[in-house]
Amino acid sequence: MSVSLIFPVKNEGDNVKKTLDSLFTKKTNTHFEVIVVDDGSTDDGCTFLHSYPHRNSIQLITTDGIGAANARNAGANAADGDFLVFCDAHLQFEDWWIDHLLDPILRGLTDAVSPAIGSMGNDNFIGYGQSLKPNFRIKWNAMPENLNETAILPGACLGITKKVFEDIGGFEKRFKTWGHEDVEISIKLWLFGYRCHVLPSVKILHLFRKTLPYNVSYQDVYYNLMWIAYSHFNARRILKCRKLILDGKAGEIEERVLDNGALIQRKDYFSRRKREDNWYFNKFQIDF
Repeated sequence: MSVSLIFPVKNEGDNVKKTLDSLFTKKTNTHFEVIVVDDGSTDDGCTFLHSYPHRNSIQLITTDGIGAANARNAGANAADGDFLVFCDAHLQFEDWWIDHLLDPILRGLTDAVSPAIGSMGNDNFIGYGQSLKPNFRIKWNAMPENLNETAILPGACLGITKKVFEDIGGFEKRFKTWGHEDVEISIKLWLFGYRCHVLPSVKILHLFRKTLPYNVSYQDVYYNLMWIAYSHFNARRILKCRKLILDGKAGEIEERVLDNGALIQRKDYFSRRKREDNWYFNKFQIDF
C-alpha cells in the first residue's frame, strides 16, 4: 500500500514544521510520501523544507493562489500513492494513525474516511464527522461506537483511494479561494454512489483558528455555495441557497456561477449520480 499525504499550505507560519515533526515521529508500517502545496504564501513558512531532515520524502509544490480546493487537486495530481490523505497543515498525529485510518477502505467497508478530530488545547472537544444545519453551516457529530456513516468528511483530514478521487473529479475545480470544499466533495461522493465514514478509534488533533491567515471574501464563499447548489440540488434547494446570501449580491453571484458553466456541470453530474439530493438529506435527517 502506497499513500500520498497532501498538505495545502497558505501562510501557516511554523505550523507546517510542527505538523511534519509530529508526522515523522509517529509509528507506521505504511510507506508514504508527503506533498506540501504552498499556495502563494507570503510568510516564508515553507523555507525550512530545503534543509529539513526528511526532505527526501517531501515534494514541495508552489502554486499562485489557486485556492484551497485546487491546491488539494494539485497535490493529488502530483501524487504517486494509491491512497490519498488530505491533511490541514496544523495537525498533531498519533502512532499508527495512517495504518488504522485506511484499514476500512482496504477491507471494502467504505470509500472515504476521516478520523475523530480533537482540538489542540481543548481536551473537552472531539468531533466525529460532520453534518449540516438548516442554515447550511457545519455541525459536528457525537461519538459513534464504531465505524459510522457521516454526511460530511471534515477537510482537516480525510482519506480516499486515488481511483475514487479521480472518478468523481476531485475537489471542485471552479471553487474560489476557500469555503465548502469538504461539503461539496462529501455530497458528491454520496450522490455518485460512494460511502463516507468516520473512524472514531483514530484521533488527530487540529488547531482551530478564530481567523484565517489570508483574506477570504464572503462573495467567494457564496459563489462556492451557489456552485454546489447548481451542481447537486433541486430547484427548491437552489432557492434556499440563494436566500442564504445576505450581502445583496445574490443575483450577481448567481449570474457569475451560471456564466461559468454551472448548468453544463449540472447536466453531467445529474446523468452520473446514483442517488438524488432528497435521498442524501433524508438519510442524514438534514432539514434543508
